[in-house]
Amino acid sequence: MGQDAVAAKVGRTIRTGIPPVAAEFLAAQPMVVVSAADGDGRLWASALSGAPGFLRVVPPARADDSTSIDLAARPAVGDPLAAALSAPARIGMIALQPAKRRRMRVNGRSLPREGGLAITTEQVYSNCPKYIARREVVAHSMDHLAGEPRRSTELDPAQRAAVAAADTFFVATADTDGDADASHRGGNPGFLSVLSPTRLRWPDYRGNSMFMTLGNLLAHPRCGLLIPDWTTGGALQLTGTAEFNWDPATFAPGAQCSIDFTVDEVFEWPDGPLRWGAAELSPVNP
Repeated sequence: MGQDAVAAKVGRTIRTGIPPVAAEFLAAQPMVVVSAADGDGRLWASALSGAPGFLRVVPPARADDSTSIDLAARPAVGDPLAAALSAPARIGMIALQPAKRRRMRVNGRSLPREGGLAITTEQVYSNCPKYIARREVVAHSMDHLAGEPRRSTELDPAQRAAVAAADTFFVATADTDGDADASHRGGNPGFLSVLSPTRLRWPDYRGNSMFMTLGNLLAHPRCGLLIPDWTTGGALQLTGTAEFNWDPATFAPGAQCSIDFTVDEVFEWPDGPLRWGAAELSPVNP
């Protein structure tokens, strides 16, 4: 199939509204990752969680698919997106269900409301299960209060070890108009490699032929990474810039190219409300 035909096929999978089956999927999730730009234009990805149902599709007034989501969570105090999402914002969002290797992405606009966000959807689509590590939630503390994150401009040895052990991370990107997107990246531990305290590299594996993340990075290299610690519920949030590396000597097995990421700032959260069990790595990982 030629690239034009692939692009046309992919384009037909992107909706404006949320069909009922997708609404049921979102309502069952205890976590979602949102992406947006802060006041300085830096991109970040943040995880929000709650009891299933905290992410609710608002029924439409007519028989059309809904374009409204009520999200009963906001970034914690100290999160780099706390201020940005306290005002109208352009956001990306991905709901990942590791236990069933399912994921769904929503891009649109958000408005703050008491204790949460009201989201109007502009792009709604699902992705295939490639590269998703299977894992189950083993504990969810609804009364968990996040402490202040530790901030730095480079990764310390413990943080570098955590990055090197990761099998999953999320990427926040945006296009030249500022429309945000959040995507998932997965692989075997070590696929996200540490080149230095301020330099990372990951392989770009063949995915859904949407090129949402790559297209955004090509036009707008600022991006953010969220690297979860599935055991503690904590995470590393990084913001910086990405560049394409076309040197075949840098390509990991199965990669189409390498993405080199330069760290500008690091937020480390030691724990969080969700605890997950051991991973069953994706069988399609290169």
